[in-house]
This record gives sequence, structure tokens and C-alpha cells, in this order.
Amino acid sequence: MASSAEDRGRRDNEPGYVLHTYPFRETSLVVEAYTRAHGRVAMVAKGARRPKSALRGLLLAFQPLLLSWTGKSELQTLVRAEWQAGLLPLRGGALMCGFYVNELLLKLLARHDPHEALFDGYAATLAELAAADADHARILRRFEKALLRELGYALTLDLDVDTGQPVAAERRYVYVVDRGPVAAAEGASNGLELAGQTLLDIQRDDYSRATTQQQSKALMRMLINHLLGDQVLHTRQLLRDLQQL
Repeated sequence: MASSAEDRGRRDNEPGYVLHTYPFRETSLVVEAYTRAHGRVAMVAKGARRPKSALRGLLLAFQPLLLSWTGKSELQTLVRAEWQAGLLPLRGGALMCGFYVNELLLKLLARHDPHEALFDGYAATLAELAAADADHARILRRFEKALLRELGYALTLDLDVDTGQPVAAERRYVYVVDRGPVAAAEGASNGLELAGQTLLDIQRDDYSRATTQQQSKALMRMLINHLLGDQVLHTRQLLRDLQQL
């Protein structure tokens, strides 16, 4: 039998991160949070904008939190947030990459749809971005690939989807949205042309080749744009300006 707290929609000490906040009424915030067990959850943090609010300094992006909330409507009520140690702050280009990842989650994940493996991958991505020698492009490509897989768009990279033959490093392929790679010589034109070596490199998360870096960026952009539809990623333009994406 469910507990009385569960009956009221109460959730206690759930691991989560703040993806975004915006003002709500005079002194409160709406918090878009990403939680391990409940996915993306929108909550009202009552009084969080008051100078003496205990929540004021806690509801920051990229910080691991334990979140407690209640309610059964689309907009829940945040009851408590506790900071968990263990993550270094993001700065410079890493900070912009973090905002890009957050915007992807906000725009592509449905609310209340948990993806526990993706949550763990998100936490690992933030930790990698915080490292002094972080390879931002590699980290983003790996996260984008994991996100697409969780959304049901796992990439086929090592097989020609028309013939079933293994992708050959020396051949050219066209990557067709919702299908995968097709040998370029066989006439597919409604996709992105890539080197076979690029596809194999993406398969094993090897972005050391300059061509792979460029083509993998173009492939992920095409696939994510397909999922976004008319939505615009504001952080993408900023990252372009910084030559990070």
C-alpha cells in the first residue's frame, strides 16, 4: 500500500539538477529540474527570490542536489533542496557547453519521463566538462549520441542499412534521417554525406581525426534539428560563436 506521503504526491530526497529557473510572481521561482527517478519536473520554489531564503543560493545549474517536492499537478511545489558535494564549477567554454546540454534536455525530454541511464550520463558529462583538460567537442558528441539513443533514435553507424553490409572506412555514405547510412553511390541524396571512417569513429567515440570532428558535428546537428522541429537552440549560436560546437 502506498504511504500517505506518496498519496499526496510527496517525493523526498530525490537526486536531481536544476536545468533552468525563471521568476514566478513577486518572490518565487519556477524551477525546471532533472531528476533521476522522475525525469524532468517543474516546481514552484516559493519565496526563493527573497534575500534570506534558504533556497536562494542552492537553485543553481550543474550542482548535484537532493530535491523534495509535493503535488500532483503539472507544476509541483518544491519543499526542500540540499546541496551534495562532489562537482567542480564549470567555467568559460565548459559553462556554455553545460548550458547547451541543459537546453537539449529541456526541449527534447518530456516531463515525468525518467531516463535513469541518461541522468547518470548527464552527471558524468558535467564532471568531464569540469576537468581542466576537457575535450568539449568529444564530450558533447558522446552526450548527444546517448540522448538520441534514450529518445528512441539510436544511431546505426556500422552497417549500410540498404545492404546490411558493414560500413567500409574507405567508402562514402549518405546518412538518412530515421534510417541510417546508405552507400553514396547508390543514389540516396536526402541526407548528409559522410566518410565511412567517420561513421566508424563515431561508433567507438574516437574524435581524434579533424574530418571526424567536423562531420560528426554536422551529423548530430542534422539529427537534433530533426527532433527539435521548429524549436530553436539559443545556446548553439553562442557555442558557434565560441567555436565550441
